[in-house]
Amino acid sequence: MARLEILEYPDKRLRLRAEPVEKVDDTVRTLVSDMLDTMYAAAGIGLAATQVNVRKRVLVIDVSETRNEPHVLINPEIVHAEGKLSSEEGCLSVPDVFDYVERAERIKATYLDRDGQPAQLEAEDLLAVCVQHEIDHLDGKLFVDYLSELKRQRLKKKAFKKVRRSANEVPPRQSISARLI
Repeated sequence: MARLEILEYPDKRLRLRAEPVEKVDDTVRTLVSDMLDTMYAAAGIGLAATQVNVRKRVLVIDVSETRNEPHVLINPEIVHAEGKLSSEEGCLSVPDVFDYVERAERIKATYLDRDGQPAQLEAEDLLAVCVQHEIDHLDGKLFVDYLSELKRQRLKKKAFKKVRRSANEVPPRQSISARLI
């Protein structure tokens, strides 16, 4: 398994809508394995393919305390939602930012599993929130879009400063012997 690079806000690729998976094959299963490895390494509870610059409707989630109960949803679609729940969210693509977002408390989703078989998931509370959050990613939406205009502007300004700083960083100089190797 490989660890993939997670795109960070304000990267415009996070705003692109993912395309449906036409066929669940070994390429998709490898992507799923790599996404799970990446999510666990980053200490996340969910990851959408768009966050690792893959435009496919694939997401992985594991909200278990033991981190050994992964959910894999390919071409997920929420077919029923009810109730309201406001909970604090964070995102691997928006590091160190947490805020409250209102979402449905219970959902029912249809999807394809790792083998390409149709499946359903009924979820509530944290799992329901996570599924909704990751589907938003597949649709090019970020949790910060739910925040007030003032909070979004502050976050955007901070993110652009971070991008500018990293673009202006000079790589460390190498010794002559290191350049010759």
